[in-house]
Amino acid sequence: MKIYDISMDIYHDMPVYKGKTEKRPLFSADSDYRTGSVYETRVEINMHTGTHLDSPYHMLEDGEKLESISLDKVITRCTVLDLTDANDKISKADLERKNIKESDFILLKTKNSHEDILEGDFIYLDKSGAEYLRDKKIKGVGIDALGIERNQPDHPAHKILFKEGIVVLEGLRLSGIEEGEYFLFAAPIKLKNVEAAPVRAVLVKGL
Repeated sequence: MKIYDISMDIYHDMPVYKGKTEKRPLFSADSDYRTGSVYETRVEINMHTGTHLDSPYHMLEDGEKLESISLDKVITRCTVLDLTDANDKISKADLERKNIKESDFILLKTKNSHEDILEGDFIYLDKSGAEYLRDKKIKGVGIDALGIERNQPDHPAHKILFKEGIVVLEGLRLSGIEEGEYFLFAAPIKLKNVEAAPVRAVLVKGL
C-alpha cells in the first residue's frame, strides 16, 4: 500500500487565490515559552485557502452547508485524470477523451501541479466541462487549482455542479500522481454552518 499526500502546506506566504493579501493565513502565539509553560498557536484563515472542500452553500443561497455532506462522498474510490496537455482551461472536449464513470470522484491533474501559475492564469474547468461531468453523474470533482473556476462571471461551473450535489475539492497537489484509480481520503474539518473547510487530502494505492 502506498500513501500520497496531495495537500498544500499552510503558511503565511503560500500561494493564495489571485495573490490577495487578505487570503493569506495569519499565525500568532497565544502562549509561548517566554510567557508560559506551553506553546499554543492561533490561526486566522479563509476557508478557501489551500486544500479545501466546498459545499453548495458557497455559491447557492439555499445550498447545503458543509455538515450536510456525507463522508462517503469524500472517503471513496476516485480516478485521477491526466489533463496536463490542456491549455488555459478544461472543456468537454478534453474530458470526452477519458473514461469517466457514474458515481466516480474525479481528480483533474493539470499544468497547475507542475508550473508556478497558481496565483495567475491557472487552468480551470469551464462551463462545458462542468456540464459534461454533471451529465456523467459523478459524485465529486477535485482540481489542482486554487479554484475550479478562475474568474468566470456568475461562477457557472460551481453552480452547475452544486445544483446536482456534486462536491468540489480545490487546492490539490498532483505533480507526482499518475493517471489511474486510487482511494481518496478528503474529509474536511468538522465545522458547522459554514460553506467550506480545510482538508488534509491523501490518495492510497493498493488498498
